[in-house]
Amino acid sequence: LEYLKEVGIEEGSQGALNLAAKSVAESMDENAKFDWRKELIQYRDQMGEAAVAFPLLMGLSQVVGGVQVYQNQSQDARQTAIQQAQTKAREWAAANPGKLDAVAALMPGKPLWAMLETAQGCLAAQAICAHPRLEGVVMGTNDLARDLGARVRADRLAMLPALGLCLLAARAAGRVIVDGVYNAFRDEAGLRAEAEQGRDLGFDGKSLIHPAQIGVANAVFAPASDDIDLARRQIDAFAAAQKEGRGVAVLDGRIVENLHIVTARQTRARAEAIAARQRKEA
Repeated sequence: LEYLKEVGIEEGSQGALNLAAKSVAESMDENAKFDWRKELIQYRDQMGEAAVAFPLLMGLSQVVGGVQVYQNQSQDARQTAIQQAQTKAREWAAANPGKLDAVAALMPGKPLWAMLETAQGCLAAQAICAHPRLEGVVMGTNDLARDLGARVRADRLAMLPALGLCLLAARAAGRVIVDGVYNAFRDEAGLRAEAEQGRDLGFDGKSLIHPAQIGVANAVFAPASDDIDLARRQIDAFAAAQKEGRGVAVLDGRIVENLHIVTARQTRARAEAIAARQRKEA
């Protein structure tokens, strides 16, 4: 605990500190030559720039994992120890959503994002998403599939209940939620199909593992020209109806009411934001 405080990870973060200190105490070998201060400063600096609090907790757990096998040079044993330490950290975060203040305190003033990648994490999604410092969540679908014991299928059937549960939690709290990765980065058709599924479910975007996937993801999650045109016409039709004292409009044979205008304005705002960024990057 003193080593952690020495490198500047302290105020308000007693939950995370105690977790790390407990793991360190359990695994420390008094005969091992390990530079705690150097390692912890490295993790603090690396993860501090990422502006994501949960990975910092994961980073501390990797230090613990490294110590547990310090005198064992087997790479397999090292990886196993790291995975065990990461699992403990994830379980702590999921089981203690009320203690997210401790995690947030690791990065004061920085936006907090959470990765939901275990059954326990998904079941705690409502409490996690309700935290006032949380800005968004990312689905960790690879680890989630492993935790569920699910078979990998193109339709992600086994994971749909968990994905839907996390979407509900994020939307109820007004948080951004990003779908998980697609591993076969050379399979453009497969990526497009999974991205379209995520978009249709309600995700705001998709996390990627390779630059080659950026174009497909942008194309799928950006509003199509037909969507932008429909949004504009819905807004105009509804505005005209209101001027005539009517609460609904009819466009292309369909009713248009306020709930449709909320979606239309969101579509327009997203399209305008994308266009502004493209102009800036041009």
